[in-house]
Amino acid sequence: MVQGPRPSSARREHGDHPVRTCVGCRQRALAAELLRVVARDGHVVVDERRRLPGRGAWLHRSPECLAKAERRRVFPRALRVSGVLATGELRHHLEWQAERSAPPRPVQDAAPGTSRGRWERRKQVDPS
Repeated sequence: MVQGPRPSSARREHGDHPVRTCVGCRQRALAAELLRVVARDGHVVVDERRRLPGRGAWLHRSPECLAKAERRRVFPRALRVSGVLATGELRHHLEWQAERSAPPRPVQDAAPGTSRGRWERRKQVDPS
């Protein structure tokens, strides 16, 4: 009986889901956990829908992985472009996502005797 090729260890671990390698930390993870980036006009831009043309690179959604990738100057190699690529838009996107997903902070100046379990909530007020 002829057997087909054996699945790699990543395929055995993750099943039939696509697995990619983060260019920052070089760890393998599910593609759904990583952010796809492409080169556009000398900048590294986020491809949220994963539909932009061209070669893409994969990165964890953490500033630490971005810092490692920048330190190792990996983006021009991974995206196969010559020259330096600006990562300001990517850094801004990661910071914005981290800010959005942060839990609410406890109120610091709560009056004595009030509930200590209060959380800061900011209301949006119509300026008109």
